[in-house]
Amino acid sequence: AEGKLPSLGRLTAPMIVVQDVLAALEKLGLAARARSSAKIIAVTGSAGKTTTKEALRHVLSAVGKVHASPQSFNNHWGVPLTLARMPADCDYAVFEIGMNHPDEIRPLVKMVRPHVAIVTLIAAAHLGFFRNLDEIAKAKAEIFEGLEPDGAALLNRDDPRWKLLDKMARAAGVEHIYGFGENARATFKLLKCALHADHSVITAKIGGQEISARVGAPGRHMVQNVLAVLGGAHLVGADVARAALALADLSAERGRGKRHVLRHPKGPITLIDESYNANPASMSAAMALLNATPVSGEGRRIAVLGDMLELGDHSAKLHAALADLIVGTETRTVFLAGPQMRALADILPDEIETEYRAGAEDLKLVLLSALKPGDVVMIKSSKGIGFSKLVDALLSKFPAVAATAKQT
Repeated sequence: AEGKLPSLGRLTAPMIVVQDVLAALEKLGLAARARSSAKIIAVTGSAGKTTTKEALRHVLSAVGKVHASPQSFNNHWGVPLTLARMPADCDYAVFEIGMNHPDEIRPLVKMVRPHVAIVTLIAAAHLGFFRNLDEIAKAKAEIFEGLEPDGAALLNRDDPRWKLLDKMARAAGVEHIYGFGENARATFKLLKCALHADHSVITAKIGGQEISARVGAPGRHMVQNVLAVLGGAHLVGADVARAALALADLSAERGRGKRHVLRHPKGPITLIDESYNANPASMSAAMALLNATPVSGEGRRIAVLGDMLELGDHSAKLHAALADLIVGTETRTVFLAGPQMRALADILPDEIETEYRAGAEDLKLVLLSALKPGDVVMIKSSKGIGFSKLVDALLSKFPAVAATAKQT
């Protein structure tokens, strides 16, 4: 290891030479966990992990000192790194734990040892590595194996795989299992919901009390995530009323629904940036969000969609299935790119104005020249397709209004 030191140049920071960097990082993480008295929440799921983690960070910051995973640091490097960085004096910590194969979550959650484990949703993400959704659910259920004694599992009561996850949690020895959602049996239950273009207003039953809140980030999927957030906050003993008040300032992250109002010479264009990731469930949520966003003047709702990766033999079928989703909305203009999106381009009806290109770079000029004032454009793809380049190109050509460079 010492032989690599010259390649670091004039770096003056203190360094510790180890034989195995990952093993050393894991030991640092374990030491940080051993000294901590924080209440810890771990989050997994096929969709909504990062959004839920960031929302938990946001609301818990209103009631205490919070440490949370940066970005999507949810793998065998990111989890121990986040754990090692955990301050000794934080009140709460939130860890995102991801996987695309079985046996990945188990060792990570045993390092984190959360008091609450949240499973947001089971959906067709990484389906190329699994035979079916039940297998995905079983892999996600590994998160229960690292729960602290007397810890709690918090599951989506509206998920068709609720019963399977409940069974897996009990098999792992979890005694406290709670549900969130609209289901009548949900512990943390949505009672009322009003969806607006740039926010939502909800009333939910949390810990025996009715909590009303304005949710600053729009979308029905965000409401579902917020139920998990409020439930998680309650389970770690946080002041839920104060946490709920903080939801008013909640904003979507870059690549996960962040909005920009772009300056077109003849009028504004609304950009919804969903470019970070995509699977069938998150595509459905993004299309619903686009459909709920009003256009101005003669503006159009435009969906710019790229490949959903890691779907394996199911890919062509799942991409083609997006046709029914699109036809069921008011979106009539669609831009597509990526080899898998060819399956969708071939099946969309004539009523949908469709442009297909092989890749993001090929689509860029077509998209830039097609936008008109009043349009609402939503960009969605798996990260590996590179649709963030399209977002950057739009922001470069039509700079965002200053107030929306943050989030409305």
